Amino acid sequence: MNILFIGDIVGKPGRESLRILLPLLVEQHSIDVVVANVENAAGGLGVTREIAESILDIGVDVMTSGNHIWDKKEALEYIEVEPRLIRPANYPDAPGSGHYVAQTADGIAVGVINLMGRVFMNPLDNPFKVIRRELELVRDHASVVLVDFHAEATSEKLAMGWYLDGDVTAVVGTHTHVQTADEQILPKGTAYITDVGMTGPHDSIIGVERGPVLDRFLNGRPSRFKTASTNPRLNAVVIASDPSTGRASKIERVSLADHALATPTPTSVSVP
Repeated sequence: MNILFIGDIVGKPGRESLRILLPLLVEQHSIDVVVANVENAAGGLGVTREIAESILDIGVDVMTSGNHIWDKKEALEYIEVEPRLIRPANYPDAPGSGHYVAQTADGIAVGVINLMGRVFMNPLDNPFKVIRRELELVRDHASVVLVDFHAEATSEKLAMGWYLDGDVTAVVGTHTHVQTADEQILPKGTAYITDVGMTGPHDSIIGVERGPVLDRFLNGRPSRFKTASTNPRLNAVVIASDPSTGRASKIERVSLADHALATPTPTSVSVP
């Protein structure tokens, strides 16, 4: 089976890239389940009910998030009634859930778990402890399990990948909005990438117009950030796995521009 994991959707440009390119990718890669990080989908900060439901309508099966999940107040209520929108499981006493189990058209269960790192991030519960609790909840229903680890530090993401090697199908890093070139299959069968990247405007500084960001670096004064608009691209990974074992057999990096509408030159890693 094939799973498409889409990098952080940023604002209207990211949503438009998703609308244009998702059907193409699903067809080209015979995708069974689509997972997307949506924490920046509403104007670059947070997600609303209307935007989340439009993303589901496009064909996303599970929506993950991160430190911006609560930036829109309505998310506090919406996450309670929409189980396909999940938040980091290590948020203490938060509404919603840190996991969701999706069903493919063939009846295969796919578990998705969301975690957030603590290095250079908010001091949440220990994700290395919380993941064991979440796995117990998901394992009864699904052998294929993906983890969205929303974290800043490469070291923390790598540590989580090695910690879960053989226990989950994939550990996919999000948050930095820059796609990394370290996709790999770890020795015990877990697919890994430090950051899947960003679905949004790439002529920017991680999705934001360059001018105000440069001003802040130059003079240290507050600047009003605005979502950029040019060079929209969809970043993602395609993960192939055996549902009988939960092991990954291949991870392929995708970076596709809206105007391309053709198969990108893929970079993939497979089990020998």
